[in-house]
Amino acid sequence: MKKTHCFSTHMLYLTTSLLMVGCEHKELCHDHPHTTQLQVVFDWAKAPDASPKSMSLYLFPQDGGKALRYEFAGHKGGKIRVPAGHYDALCLNSDTEGIYYRNTEKRTTFEVTTRTTALLSRLSSLGVPSQNAPRAEGTKNERVALEPDRVWSDHTENIQLKKATDGQSLTLYPEISIHTCTIEIRNAENLKYVSGISASISTMAGGMLPGIGPNALSEERVTIPFGVAMSADKTTITGGIQSFGHCPSTQNSHKLVIYAVLADGSKWYYTYDVTEQFHTAPDPQHVHILLEKLPIPKPIVNGGGFDPSVDEWEDIEVDIEM
Repeated sequence: MKKTHCFSTHMLYLTTSLLMVGCEHKELCHDHPHTTQLQVVFDWAKAPDASPKSMSLYLFPQDGGKALRYEFAGHKGGKIRVPAGHYDALCLNSDTEGIYYRNTEKRTTFEVTTRTTALLSRLSSLGVPSQNAPRAEGTKNERVALEPDRVWSDHTENIQLKKATDGQSLTLYPEISIHTCTIEIRNAENLKYVSGISASISTMAGGMLPGIGPNALSEERVTIPFGVAMSADKTTITGGIQSFGHCPSTQNSHKLVIYAVLADGSKWYYTYDVTEQFHTAPDPQHVHILLEKLPIPKPIVNGGGFDPSVDEWEDIEVDIEM
């Protein structure tokens, strides 16, 4: 009996000690919560005309933990609750459609890119397949990618958020991260015979790294297809694209290709080397390419004109007069 009594007393003491430790732990957690309130402000001083419908904020723990994402309706910001700690941050608008993110584990690897698309999707209504469509020389292995939506972004480093300290704030200054390129081809010939027309530009940046900066580009190179229009008098071609930019780390060549399908079913493509216009543009973020001549032939009429095979693409390299 004595042995049993001693064992019971020991167990009672151990149980009481454990309960005391448990209570003490709960009191500590209650007195020192692990989260804090953070006021997030998106200041649009660098893009005063921007008003995206929604914004995302990513917080990257400096200890290597999983990135935290917060979503805001509108473009002004708001209050959130965040675990206390040290973070890096980036923000960007989330009201986009063709854009997706990859390598999002770290601020420095977070990439914004676009999905793959068909090279001649704008000519699909004419029954023109994209499979085996001609490409500019040296670009066969480039992914064909959608042009991006407009993206505004900013980032910052070394944010310290303290426990149970309200009134902390974080201000970010988003700016445009997208480049534009407009195309104009004057003195185009025989546009009245064109049933469909589209274009592409090769060797553009496949993505951007907003956690490094608005002009930090990924190394992937892509071809971007886009639509063009004919003027009412059938003498001029105009069009434009948005992109992340060009030449991530080396000076590459860039080719503009115009695809034209004529009324007789023949298919023609015209290649322009527009590298010089990209590399010497006064404003690299707003490039305007002005070209002369698009030598579209007349279809066969009463035995005259060209007679190409409608099953093959006819290639014409257009020299640019500088």
